[in-house]
Amino acid sequence: MSNNKRITLIFGGFVTAVAVAFYPIFFHPLTHSEDYKQIQKVNRSGINQADVQPVGVKIWSDPFKPKS
Repeated sequence: MSNNKRITLIFGGFVTAVAVAFYPIFFHPLTHSEDYKQIQKVNRSGINQADVQPVGVKIWSDPFKPKS
């Protein structure tokens, strides 16, 4: 195997590894936002936001709502 092919395979493997690592972190939540909305609805039920937020900190907002 020539030196250039070896370097190309190593670089390609690195790029593939980074892409595989980013999929569950960024792309899966982006494409499955409805699933995450339902999970957060269940997790946050029964919590009074005003009781758990420190003084002077903004109350929770919907992280999936588009900013206007």
